[in-house]
Amino acid sequence: MANEGLFGVHGAALSVRSQRMGVLASNIANASTPGYKAKDIDFRSALNAIGAPGGNVDSAIEGATLYRVPLQLSQDGNTVELSTEQTAFAENAVAYQTTLAFLNGRISTITRALKGE
Repeated sequence: MANEGLFGVHGAALSVRSQRMGVLASNIANASTPGYKAKDIDFRSALNAIGAPGGNVDSAIEGATLYRVPLQLSQDGNTVELSTEQTAFAENAVAYQTTLAFLNGRISTITRALKGE
């Protein structure tokens, strides 16, 4: 993967998961807004785009952000299905915490190595 740097793919993954959390939170906040169209970030597509030559986080996220297709249409045109959004948010939050824990462990290892421990 291009531009992996010190933290490998995990730095990019944390960034994508953070952005996705914001998109999902926006969907939840707009659950009763008429005409609001729910969006989501395709995590795998975003990471693949970041890993491509010349890929960067912002353009990868933009390209991987898609409108969600609802399972059931609403009369007001809102495509947010609250249970779907809440489930996706919870799953993404767990994955975010896991990635963050891995990065914290990596930073701790590097810090100990620099101190000569």
